[in-house]
Amino acid sequence: MKIIKHFDLDFESNLRAVVGRADLDLVVHDATVREILKQIKESGDSALLEYTRRFDQYELSAEKIRVTRGEIDEAHNHVSDEEVDALRQAAKNIREFHEHQDQQSWEYEKNGVLLGQSVRPLEIAGIYVPGGKASYPSSVLMNAIPAKVAGVEKVVMCSPASKGQCSPHVLVAAEIAGVDSIFKVGGAQAIGAMAYGTDTIPKVDKIVGPGNIFVALAKRMVFGLVDIDMIAGPSEILIVADDSARADFIAADLLSQAEHDEQAVPILVTCSEKLAQDVVKELEKQVSRLNRQEIIKKSLSDQCRLFVVESLEKAIKIANDIAPEHLELAVKEPRACAEQIKNAGAIFLGHYTPEAVGDYFAGPNHVLPTSGTARFSSPLGVYDFVKRTSIMSYSPEALEKAAPLIRVLAGMEHLDAHANAVELRTKKIIND
Repeated sequence: MKIIKHFDLDFESNLRAVVGRADLDLVVHDATVREILKQIKESGDSALLEYTRRFDQYELSAEKIRVTRGEIDEAHNHVSDEEVDALRQAAKNIREFHEHQDQQSWEYEKNGVLLGQSVRPLEIAGIYVPGGKASYPSSVLMNAIPAKVAGVEKVVMCSPASKGQCSPHVLVAAEIAGVDSIFKVGGAQAIGAMAYGTDTIPKVDKIVGPGNIFVALAKRMVFGLVDIDMIAGPSEILIVADDSARADFIAADLLSQAEHDEQAVPILVTCSEKLAQDVVKELEKQVSRLNRQEIIKKSLSDQCRLFVVESLEKAIKIANDIAPEHLELAVKEPRACAEQIKNAGAIFLGHYTPEAVGDYFAGPNHVLPTSGTARFSSPLGVYDFVKRTSIMSYSPEALEKAAPLIRVLAGMEHLDAHANAVELRTKKIIND
């Protein structure tokens, strides 16, 4: 970690490094992932089983790719009542929030012209949930519930299984979220299976959910055949703080970001040098009590920056330039500051709204734009699981009135067949 003051010679270079942070370098594994996708497309389930044996190091038969009802029932035996209650309450909050994103069809009529838009849910959505070494039931809820709220007919889930066993917490979360089918496969091969379809796994319309570099690259490669949510880079948090902030709170939130992985980006921007110095002390103190110390220390060493700026206005400008995934406003008047924020995946207001409440419980989606893409993209939501179709209808009188202008426009583009399609109809209207 490093305190960087606004008058330091390297202040601008450090700031540019954060603003210009790149996504994961996906090109390195391009050939590997292309071959995996090719084999899945050509050989389906048999290729899935081979890659599971090779990469996940366990034998899986075609009959056991799909998680059974019995396996879900058994999972409940390994999840406490307290954990189930927490998952159910989180799911309730997530569902309630996303119900406010309801998308409706609409139309209007004017002078013989009817125009509108039909909104329909996707038929099949696929969600990817990382597994193996870690368990992410929150990812299940955040990805599946918006799809269900949108009215998606079938939600399928792929998640790698450790030694053939999916995480009990993931299975219980999937049941709570309403996932229709669960498959014990992961990696780029799972993305390929959902994109192309196999004898066991259906072809989906859209794939959402986080994953490692192989998953990210596979999603990028199948985009166009299916839709995807985004290509997510390392997770990140930016905290804007004034002298009302508590150093222990700030440090705790930076550490909660750093524990994701070594590439996670924890950033503080403050107009209080004393706060920055106190945060450094708290980071050193608190990290000794945490489990993932190696990961955290690597993230703090390589990615963590504490910027000291001359004013809160400057801090807000920097926040907009960085466009962070998570933005905490640990300031006296967070609502007033929020009104000045143009670019952020999610905004957390005040001293008692840590990122963790958004990650797990509050209701807004934790699938957020990273790597500065909050400048032009949005969190995962109901709107990601619907498609919009334009509708139009012209009466004969309306077409006759519009025809001269349409002919002019077609003529500008030298597309006389377009003009002819209108001309034939107007002649009939006149003759009738």
